[in-house]
Amino acid sequence: MPSPILSTVYASAPAGQVIIYTLDIRVAGMDPILICNGFEDVTATLETSEEVTFEAGNLSVALPKRDDSGQQTLRFGLWNVNGRAQEVVSAALESGEEVPILYREFLASDLSVPAAGPVQFVMLGGQFEGLELQTEGGYYDILNQAYPRERYTQLNAPGIRYL
Repeated sequence: MPSPILSTVYASAPAGQVIIYTLDIRVAGMDPILICNGFEDVTATLETSEEVTFEAGNLSVALPKRDDSGQQTLRFGLWNVNGRAQEVVSAALESGEEVPILYREFLASDLSVPAAGPVQFVMLGGQFEGLELQTEGGYYDILNQAYPRERYTQLNAPGIRYL
């Protein structure tokens, strides 16, 4: 849920308030990729009180639609991807493991805590075209969820074997 200040920025865009979008991609055994939109690197404090530096980049973010389709995907693109980022994302896609992507929003006036987020996604895929990386992450795959969620088995309902 966005902070009250961020809600005000969304509604009226006051002068001097800039939203900084950040991505945090962590692949096991490799240094994380920390990227923000803008022209200057940003040092901010995460919700865990850890201070990190986000590398400036040309980041475009397409947030998921708010509907009941069951498809919740975040699409983002990065221009001028450096070799390390390409190496990490390629390793993540080849590993077949779940790779978390954390999306946060900060206000330039207050980098002591995220204004919104983190929202955790799982990397679903990606592709490189020249110097651009396009990838997407998803969360809460409602289409593949079991209903009812709690399954009755002999362990939690011993009398079921007599049915």
